[in-house]
Amino acid sequence: MEIKVIRMFDGGFMNEPFAFGGEEGKEHFDDQIIYRSSLQNFLIDTGSEVILVDTGFPTGAPVPPKKLGAPLYMGEKVDDYMNSFAALGYKPEQVSKILITHKHPDHSGALQYFPNAKVYIAPEDADALKLDGDNVVRVEYKDGAYHNFPHAEKIADGIWFIEAKGHTKGNSIVIAESDGLYYMFHGDVTYCDAALKANKLSIVFEDKDAARITLDRVREFIAANPTVYLSTHCPEGYENLELKRVMKL
Repeated sequence: MEIKVIRMFDGGFMNEPFAFGGEEGKEHFDDQIIYRSSLQNFLIDTGSEVILVDTGFPTGAPVPPKKLGAPLYMGEKVDDYMNSFAALGYKPEQVSKILITHKHPDHSGALQYFPNAKVYIAPEDADALKLDGDNVVRVEYKDGAYHNFPHAEKIADGIWFIEAKGHTKGNSIVIAESDGLYYMFHGDVTYCDAALKANKLSIVFEDKDAARITLDRVREFIAANPTVYLSTHCPEGYENLELKRVMKL
């Protein structure tokens, strides 16, 4: 199994109230404390399948501007999602499955470019995106528990789609097992690794109580298993992958 990064933006920032203020409130944090930000999604090559975890913005989407005082700036554009995907040496027709952690456009905006892919997504977020058709798989988490997560579904050997509600009503995470490590593609459970370590919810969620349960389960899993934490919105996401750096809490 090979895991590769599809990079779109880099060199950005987020402030502490955005990254940490989901429970206590933004007013309890310092907006002059900032953390690095970026945007990337991931690809899993199993040797027999090419599987995407999330897809970025559609080609030609406007670049979010850099503004003084902005809570989040993703950074300068590295490339469009599809150009970054192609630079890895793959063709869209090779992708057999796309695993969508949640409905937001930086995670689901390029679905239309992959004609042969089945799209796996939680029913709530499929409804929100109005996704239908023979290629859409509404995940039922039919395989029961995965470690300390109560609801999961096996997608391929060593690859699991796991219910992780909170950020959205249908939020999910993906875990891939390879060479004794657990690679956790968590979408936006946290916006930066510092929030995970500090045990803080970021401000974007649809169900705060569910988001807290999910973060607690993520931290419990990481404490018990050697986990490479693959974030979407901070450079540690691709740095952790490159170094196979196991998260320490």
